[in-house]
Amino acid sequence: MKKLTLSIMTTFVLLVIVPMHSKAASEISPITMTANNPVESAHARILLNRLDEINALDKSGLSSSEKKSLRKEARAIKSELKRANGGVYLSVGAIIIIVLLLILLL
Repeated sequence: MKKLTLSIMTTFVLLVIVPMHSKAASEISPITMTANNPVESAHARILLNRLDEINALDKSGLSSSEKKSLRKEARAIKSELKRANGGVYLSVGAIIIIVLLLILLL
C-alpha cells in the first residue's frame, strides 16, 4: 500500500511540475540590453594617451632618475584611472566571511 501511495504521489508531482517548467521555458519576454562599454571622459582619454606615450618612449637614452620619474608618473596615471572607473572590489576573504554570515544568519 505504501508503494502504491508513493507512486501515485510521485506521478502527481511530476505531472504538476513538468508542465510548469515547460510553460516557463516557452514564454519569451523582450529584454533590453545596454552596452557594457564604459563611457570614457576626455580626461581619461588624455591620461590613456599619456600612458601610451610613456610606453612607446625609447628609455635606453634616459638616465635612471628620468626612468624613475616616468615609472612614478605611469603608476600615478594607472591609479587615477582605477579610481575614475569606480566599482566595488571584494577580496576572497571578504566573500568567504559574507557567505559564512549569510549561512549562519539564514
